[in-house]
Amino acid sequence: MTTGNAGSDDFKRRMVWHGVCLFLLGLVGGMFVYSMTNPRMGLTAHVGTVTNGTFLIAIGAAWSALVLSPRVEQWTFWLLVVGSYGGSAGPYLAAVLGTRDSTPLHGAAQSASAWKEGLVTLTLVVFGIALMAGTALALWGFGQRAERRPAP
Repeated sequence: MTTGNAGSDDFKRRMVWHGVCLFLLGLVGGMFVYSMTNPRMGLTAHVGTVTNGTFLIAIGAAWSALVLSPRVEQWTFWLLVVGSYGGSAGPYLAAVLGTRDSTPLHGAAQSASAWKEGLVTLTLVVFGIALMAGTALALWGFGQRAERRPAP
């Protein structure tokens, strides 16, 4: 189990970096909401991306409290980072391509071509599963107790 070692500190720093990067990408995406095919979905993508960035910053700030094996820690890191970027790309794709089927509440008035609908659905599903798995692993890691070590 790891807790507070150099590898964890590196993951912590990188997680915060990716969170700030995603937050910035969400802000930049928000500047182009009204030039997207579906501005309502663009606004949803903007808010979701900023929220994903904030989530990564929060997880990164608390990263040293995780109690995970090095391999599980690495998996957790990559599932969260890749899931957050991909999960943010899905709504932007939906906004730009004007899809509806996988995002019916904020989707376009009509369905787009089958390949566009399929691409958005695949993106949302695959990266959504990755983000959920990474979040579940992080929750598990935060719930573990660090092994007691004798005082020096």
